[in-house]
Amino acid sequence: MRIMDYMERYEYEELVFCCDTKVGLNAIIAIHDTTLGPALGGARMWPYQSEEEAVLDVLRLARAMTCKASAAGLNLGGGKAVIIGNPAKDKSIGLFRSLGKFIESLNGRYITTEDVGTTVHDMQHIRSETTHVTGLPLAWGSSGDPSPLTGFGVCQGIKACAKESFGSDSLRGRTVAIQGFGKVGSNLAGYLHNEGANLVVTDINEEAARRAKEESGATLVNSNEIYDVECDIFSPCALGGVLNRQTIPRLKCKIVAGGANNQLQEDEDGDLLQQRGILYAPDYIVNAGGIINLSVELTGYNPELARDQVAEIYKTMERVIALAKSDEISTARIADRLARDRIEEARKVRTIYLKR
Repeated sequence: MRIMDYMERYEYEELVFCCDTKVGLNAIIAIHDTTLGPALGGARMWPYQSEEEAVLDVLRLARAMTCKASAAGLNLGGGKAVIIGNPAKDKSIGLFRSLGKFIESLNGRYITTEDVGTTVHDMQHIRSETTHVTGLPLAWGSSGDPSPLTGFGVCQGIKACAKESFGSDSLRGRTVAIQGFGKVGSNLAGYLHNEGANLVVTDINEEAARRAKEESGATLVNSNEIYDVECDIFSPCALGGVLNRQTIPRLKCKIVAGGANNQLQEDEDGDLLQQRGILYAPDYIVNAGGIINLSVELTGYNPELARDQVAEIYKTMERVIALAKSDEISTARIADRLARDRIEEARKVRTIYLKR
């Protein structure tokens, strides 16, 4: 890929490569857009097969965070960090402290939190070097792991979609196929189980799959079979790019709604879902619970306020559905428009000089 061409096409602000050989840190920070406020997005740790794969992932993730914050009505921009490494064996205190120094050097333009492959404990080490980190322990007066509220928000989005597709937002007796039983997937499964849904789960991690069966009574299938499961709702909760021209024709569901970021491999895949009569809950609409939770932390954490704000995802999804029906375009296109319009409106505001 031609990195600068890609950044110009999607209007990125900054891409930072972070290297500290003494602690084994190879990381990339992407800042997409700070029109609405500082860029907020997690630090992901993953054993990428190449630097190009890591660059593309961090760029796509940062852009998704911009859309997520804007559509959720937050005064935040979009950013992301990825650490190239295996989270099962390559972590160290020094690695995360070093990343914290690089984040500090950005002077507040990027705020981090946990993501795939990182934990609240890892954020504590980053906090040793910078204040620009969220998702710290509850005992510190912070919000802790955002995954529970992310799962709650996805469940609210699913219920709004169920109301549209089935005439009721009750999930009792509905079958939900969950792809990925990580932090978000497992929390979502708990909410769905309590709603009376039947779960089918896949995860590449055998231990995670075993927990899904024990905790939620889920039926387990292998990773390739999940696309062919007869279900009411398909819920991608692993990595991105899983909805594409190869997988969408295989789906046997009425709704797609999950916690993974960048579920559509191409923008046109949202149109393909619509053409198949599948209601798609745009990922950054329904998985915004985490960033909403973290935004509350930035101004003084109140768990009741955070949960109330995340519950509004139900209404946001209803609005997306209504606009998509009115304009006769896909929900994915509507979500993009809502996010883009709010940023464009902010760019029109007159700039005045403020002495600092």
